[in-house]
Amino acid sequence: MSTAARTPAAPGVFPAGAELFRLDARVAHLNHGSFGAVPVPVARAQRRISAEAAADPDAFFLAAPDRLAAARARIATRLGADPDGLALVTNATEAAHLALGALRLAPDDEVLVTDHGYGTVVAAAARRARTVTVPLDPALPDEEAVRRAVLAALTPRVKVALLDQISSPTARVVAGPALLRDLAERGVTTVVDGAHAPGMLADPLAGHPDVWFGNLHKWGYAPPGSAVLAVVPALRDRVPAPVPSWEDHRGFPRSVEYRATADYTGLLAAPEGLDLLADLDASAVRAHNSALAAYGSELLAGLPGVIPLPSDPRLAMRSLRLPERFARTKSEAEALREEVMARLGCRVLIWPWEGGGGIRVSGQVYNRPDEYERLSRGLRSLLDGR
Repeated sequence: MSTAARTPAAPGVFPAGAELFRLDARVAHLNHGSFGAVPVPVARAQRRISAEAAADPDAFFLAAPDRLAAARARIATRLGADPDGLALVTNATEAAHLALGALRLAPDDEVLVTDHGYGTVVAAAARRARTVTVPLDPALPDEEAVRRAVLAALTPRVKVALLDQISSPTARVVAGPALLRDLAERGVTTVVDGAHAPGMLADPLAGHPDVWFGNLHKWGYAPPGSAVLAVVPALRDRVPAPVPSWEDHRGFPRSVEYRATADYTGLLAAPEGLDLLADLDASAVRAHNSALAAYGSELLAGLPGVIPLPSDPRLAMRSLRLPERFARTKSEAEALREEVMARLGCRVLIWPWEGGGGIRVSGQVYNRPDEYERLSRGLRSLLDGR
């Protein structure tokens, strides 16, 4: 029997997917998971809203609270959320700060986080209470192993679990429905960082956490500065307003999402992104994106010393460990990321980890299989050259 490596089958190209964006065609944009990209129709809608604000600022800002509420209702419908329990915010880090401010933790209470958590979100927890970090080996074989590791770390002092729904660097499902159910049964308040869930997952609020937040600008095709915060009824009155405003007397969510003369154009255009996803057939987009990410991962896994991490077939991101001498620190990871861009013309995430970091690739409708092939060929030469 031949021992030659199998060449994975390349997925097809999403019809007219690249035409929806104005990305630099000279670059292979394989890092949608970090910042997203705004489709042309959504950018056009935001420009129209900006023109309204410029033409009559009084009319625009006087109507802003009600327009935000209407946009929130449209977004809630797409996400399967309660519009009265959903607030529009600017990003997941802000949402985490607001959520933790609603929990009224005692001095001895602890917040459980993992070492896969997003840095600024974990920092928001550390400002409020003592954090207990659960090490999650990137090679844990599946979601069940992750669940057992988190539950084993619980102590009587842990009152809150702040967990990623999908971890950013390692592209792992952490806060799945089974884990959320187990934590709730143990009296632990669940706060879920769903930064990557809107648009990528068909049911982003699965498991019914006490608090959930997610970015719309990544997989939901919204402009930057667009995110949502969902809160169960018992906690809504506790969520602090980020700034004093004339909507404070209305309570959550209006007190959270209105900030006087802020730029609301991205939030008001955000429903257009989720509508576009639905018009493209969200299930087809998800299947295409996950297939592309899996294809890229298979190609990279064929490189010497590159090891794929366990992955969920629903996700449009895949992560792999690099050989041990690469990306051991943040500075090493950043340097390698920029070298990949300078020499290969590819945008990817390089994440640091003790003993050797990793690489994450994303799939989106504007991507083509040959872009992952280009990355794989170039990365082989780059790794061999060190």
